[in-house]
Amino acid sequence: MILDGKCPTGPIETAWDRHRFDIKLVNPANKRKHDVIVVGSGLAGASAAATMSQLGYNVRVYCYQDSTRRAHSIAAQGGINAAKNYQNDGDSVYRLFYDTVKGGDFRSRERNVYRLAQVSVNIIDQAVAQGVPFAREYGGYLTNRSFGGAQVSRTFYASGQTGQQLLLGAYQALAEQKGAGKVKIFARTEMLDLIVVNGRARGVVMRDLVTGRVYSDVADTVVLATGGYANVFYLSTNAMGCNVGATFKAYKRGAFFANPSYTQIHPTCIPVSGGFQSKLTLMSESLRNDGRVWVPKNKADVTKDPNAIPEQDRDYYLETRYPSFGNLVPRDVASRNAKLVCDEGRGVGHEVDGERRAVYLDFRDAIQRLGKDTITERYGNLFQMYQQITGEDPYLVPMRIYPASHYTMGGLWVDYNLMSNLPGLHVIGEANFSDHGANRLGASALMQGLADGYFVLPYTIGHYLASNKLERVTLDAPEVKAAEAAAKARIDKLLAVKGTKPVDYFHRKLGLLVWDKCGMARTEAGLKEALEIIPKIREEFWADCNVPGSANTVNQALERAGRVADFIDFAEVLVRDALERRESCGGHFREESQTPDNEALRDDENFTHVGAWEYKGDGQVPERHVEPLTFDYVHLTQRSYK
Repeated sequence: MILDGKCPTGPIETAWDRHRFDIKLVNPANKRKHDVIVVGSGLAGASAAATMSQLGYNVRVYCYQDSTRRAHSIAAQGGINAAKNYQNDGDSVYRLFYDTVKGGDFRSRERNVYRLAQVSVNIIDQAVAQGVPFAREYGGYLTNRSFGGAQVSRTFYASGQTGQQLLLGAYQALAEQKGAGKVKIFARTEMLDLIVVNGRARGVVMRDLVTGRVYSDVADTVVLATGGYANVFYLSTNAMGCNVGATFKAYKRGAFFANPSYTQIHPTCIPVSGGFQSKLTLMSESLRNDGRVWVPKNKADVTKDPNAIPEQDRDYYLETRYPSFGNLVPRDVASRNAKLVCDEGRGVGHEVDGERRAVYLDFRDAIQRLGKDTITERYGNLFQMYQQITGEDPYLVPMRIYPASHYTMGGLWVDYNLMSNLPGLHVIGEANFSDHGANRLGASALMQGLADGYFVLPYTIGHYLASNKLERVTLDAPEVKAAEAAAKARIDKLLAVKGTKPVDYFHRKLGLLVWDKCGMARTEAGLKEALEIIPKIREEFWADCNVPGSANTVNQALERAGRVADFIDFAEVLVRDALERRESCGGHFREESQTPDNEALRDDENFTHVGAWEYKGDGQVPERHVEPLTFDYVHLTQRSYK
């Protein structure tokens, strides 16, 4: 099947404005007649729910945290991009559009990306009006810093807590609507299934994580804002509750899953410290503004005190290989180069499983140039976090960093209106695939989540509601009863296994396999091997998984078991997508497809398209569909940051 993104034609600069005029509207009185379910309360979900309820829709929000303001968006550190050009350094909407398409290695839709760049300027105005405390210059003007993949300073930030502050802004808008009785919030609930009636998404099956009650809710349309699936690798920078459950359930109900192999490895994370670690910690990309990345030139120096290694014996490898961008190359480039120097035996830090997997991020020169107070003002909370975790003072010794799984560019396929191929299912933020191609630029996740929630979905969801006559669906509908019964049966099946191994044993086993065979570097042989091993992990899981407790109370082991079961099934789709995409692009690096100097080598003739997978049944190979990508404004070239 050839998929149609339904993008508007004509000049790209006016495409979104013309599209907003052309789509159908719902008048204010009729908005009050429509129910909207939003699953997920991060930046995308909270902003969408607050905006749609302000417009008059009846909105119900579900999240598994104990409060909507504890969504994982709160962990974003470094900043949010916007084409304001406050620094007068040559930025523009078009340059942000260009940098994003190029940064994604030419595997994203041009018109979606241009719209993102367009509305980015509105996001900052919205956030400032909400009171988000962005950093300011001495005179009071908003200031900016640089992020990877750009040669301008366009990133707005609130110290190292940008995600938290932006989420508080969206949360207060949502809380205002809750106080006005226009939105209902259901915390500590988890989505177990998507309800489809007559080919349209019409509701969800939920589980109350406190009482264990499984119940259904129906509406006119469903919005998924449930984030990404980086925890398929087990070790990631994501909160441990982050999962693929909601989007994978939608996939099994007919929504196509696009580009699942596009996973982002973040280059600046605290390295793995031991074999039984369950979580990794992000160190913001913003640190690469002032920190210099290096390793010793000589293998014999890797165990030395870094401050004792003279300048001439240090290899500032990013500055040497990429003089135009230096330490601010995109994440996929920085990550692969860190792996490369460690593979050469020049990694630093203590050994884990016989290997040293870390490089230095050094602030010595920045502290000498700017002073400790300035560095503290910019990154103080990040330095404090690093010292608390490692016991080392980054003001005195270089940080040790190494790439880790962080973000996922793949997600459910959506058209220009952010609607899945399954009518009535809208997908926003990291849960969809639409804007970042094969690699997301730093500080663009917050931009996309808020663009989708504040400025895109509130327009496009009305077009769906105004264009379709939706029959009334009740909780007694057979489709509702069947979905609810299937969710309960799965819970019973998990509890009935009564095996000997805890859930985390299987999650760790799966994650290490996927990281090894489908992480920073991938080969045909490794991917095929993974596809042989994953079914064995699944078989062992359903034969020997131990889920203690019952279903009728708080049971975190049961929660994790359901999520890990989804990860096992999803991992097959991810690995199969990586196997089928026989090229390197962005974060998807096939060792068989690289340039002589180890850069990603695309195959534009055969793979300039989106790959979207259709579920065909348990035990069946999913079917791959494509959406061709065209580039009329940013012409296809081999990416270069040198």
